Amino acid sequence: MPMSERIRSLQAKHAKLEQDLTREEARPSPSTMAVAQLKKEKLRIKDELSRLVH
Repeated sequence: MPMSERIRSLQAKHAKLEQDLTREEARPSPSTMAVAQLKKEKLRIKDELSRLVH
């Protein structure tokens, strides 16, 4: 996979995780485990994007 495709793919995954996180946090009783997992995955993707871009 070319680098630009990988970056776009990771950006799309990051955006999807952000939507999922917003949706989970908006629930009346958000799952702290789900929120933590989503944040952890977002950070992992953000770190990978940072390595690829710089």
